[in-house]
Amino acid sequence: MNTDPIADYLTRVRNAIRAKHRVVEIPASNIKKEITKILYEKGYIQNYKFDDSTPQGTIKIALKYNPTTKQSAIVDLQRISRPGLRQYRGADNLPRIYNGLGVAILSTSKGLMTDKEAKTLNVGGEVLCYVY
Repeated sequence: MNTDPIADYLTRVRNAIRAKHRVVEIPASNIKKEITKILYEKGYIQNYKFDDSTPQGTIKIALKYNPTTKQSAIVDLQRISRPGLRQYRGADNLPRIYNGLGVAILSTSKGLMTDKEAKTLNVGGEVLCYVY
């Protein structure tokens, strides 16, 4: 049993990037699927596929690398709010990641979204992770 599935998700992606893997396979959950969709929309991953052949299902993520420099599109993934210390921010107090170049993923009452989307909708929530 895993106590923090989001941290496990981020660690699997981080380890795959460091090992220069093209595809990483992760056990699925609804929140992990939403994080994957946000990473795809923001251009941090090349593609993804949800495989529901097993009861839990899996997520296959194709990582994105620069063709000339072989550098990953994701420089760093940081887990912010964790089970031992939850981090909540209001709509007027949302963080800026790398002066607006990065993305903070928030869990709000209107679902998972980025910091910029939350600011336009004027909602706050739990800051799950930073991606840049």
